Amino acid sequence: MDRRVEDQQLTPARHLRAETLVLLRWVAIAGQTLAMLYVYFYLKFPFPIGLCFVAIATSSALNIALRAGSRSSLRLDDTEAAVLLAYDVIQLAALLYLTGGVTNAFAMFLLAPVMISAVSLPRPFTFLLGILMVAAATLLTVEFEPLPWREGDILYFPLLYRLGVWAALVLSAGFIGLYAGRVSDEARKLANALSATELVLERAQHLTQLDGLAAAAAHELGTPLATITLIASELQKLTPSIAPQMSEDLKLLAQEARRCREILRKLQSLNTDEAHVLNKLRLGTLIEEAVEPLRDPEVAIIVDKAGETSEPFCLRNPGMLYGLGNLVENAVDFARSTVRIEARWTDRLVSVVIEDDGPGFAPKILDRVGDPYVSGSEADRRVKSAPESGLGLGLFIATTLLERSGALIEAINIAPPHTGARITISWQREDFERGVERAAAA
Repeated sequence: MDRRVEDQQLTPARHLRAETLVLLRWVAIAGQTLAMLYVYFYLKFPFPIGLCFVAIATSSALNIALRAGSRSSLRLDDTEAAVLLAYDVIQLAALLYLTGGVTNAFAMFLLAPVMISAVSLPRPFTFLLGILMVAAATLLTVEFEPLPWREGDILYFPLLYRLGVWAALVLSAGFIGLYAGRVSDEARKLANALSATELVLERAQHLTQLDGLAAAAAHELGTPLATITLIASELQKLTPSIAPQMSEDLKLLAQEARRCREILRKLQSLNTDEAHVLNKLRLGTLIEEAVEPLRDPEVAIIVDKAGETSEPFCLRNPGMLYGLGNLVENAVDFARSTVRIEARWTDRLVSVVIEDDGPGFAPKILDRVGDPYVSGSEADRRVKSAPESGLGLGLFIATTLLERSGALIEAINIAPPHTGARITISWQREDFERGVERAAAA
C-alpha cells in the first residue's frame, strides 16, 4: 500500500462542528432554565435564582454570538473546541456553587464536557479538561451555597458523603475519558483503514481498466503502424532519385514507427513474468535499460550505484521497466540540465533515487503525486508543452506498476536553495529478488 495513504487522516471530519456545540448548549440551557423555574416557582425552594440566570444568559449570549459569527458547517480546531468545553465546565460549576455543590444531583453533568472531549479531541486537551473538572468538583465539595430546600428544614450532607461524590466524579471522569477515547481512536483507525482500502481498490480498478485499454489499443494500432512502416520503407527506396532532401525525414518517420510498435509490444507483455535464467537482470542493468531510450543531448543523465553487499538481481519485469522509465522520462521532461539516478542496496533494502534540477512538484499536487489525472504545470516542461498533453496518468500507471512489485514510492521537493524533485523507490531486498532463485534453477 502506498505510504501516502497513511498520511491521509480524517482530521477535518474529526473536528467538532460549531453547530454541534451550539445545539448541545441550547439543550443544556433549556434544561437548566426549566429546572430553575420548576424548583423556584413550583417547589418554592429559595435560592439565588437571579445569579443563576446570569450564568444561563451568558451561555445564551455566547451561543447567539457563535451562531451569528460562523457558518453552520464550520469545524472548530482543537484549541477552540477545548476552550468552549472548558467554559461549559465553568458555567455548570457556577450554577452548582449556587445550588448545593456536589450534593446537587445534577453535578453528574460535569462529566459531559469531558466525555465530548474524549471522543472528539486529542488526549492532551481531554487531560486538561479533566483537571479543570476535578478542580471544580474539589471546590464544590468544600465551598457552595446550601442545596435549595424547604424553609425551616436543614438538609445537611456530611463531608464523608461529599468526598464520596467527589471520588465518584473523579473516577467516572477517568474511566469515561480512557474508555471513550480508546473506542473513538479505534473507530477512527477503522475509518481510516476503510478509506485507505477504498483508495487502493479504486487505484487497482483504474489500472485494470487501463490494462484492458492498453491491450485493445495495441491490437487496434498494430495494423495501421505496420502499414505506415511499409509505406515509409517503400518511400525510402524512392527518395534518393525523386526527393533526396526528404530522405532524413522518412528515415526518422520509419524509426518512430518502429518505436511505436515496440511500445505496443511492451504494453501487450506487461503482465508476463516468465521465470527464466535469461530474464535475470542486475539492478544496474535494469536502470540502464530504463534510461537508454531517454538519453537526451540537452539533459545529462548520471547513474551512480553503490552497495554494501553484492549487487541485487531481479527478474525482467516489463511493469518495473515501464515504471522506472516513466519516472525517469518525467524527470528528463522537467529537468533544466541534469537528472541524477542513485542506486543503493544493503542486505535488506534496495532503493533507487531519481532527482532532477527542474522546478519541482507544485505544492498543490505534491501530496497527490501518482494519483490518476493529477499532473504538473505544462509551462514547466522542456517538452510536451502542448495543451492537450499531460493527463497525469503516466505517473499513476508507473507508481502502481512499481507498487505491484513491492516497491514503496516517496516524492518530495529538494530543499532550498536548490530546486528540483526527488522520487525514491525502495524495495525490501527479498521482494526485489523474488523469483530469481527459481529462474536460476530453471
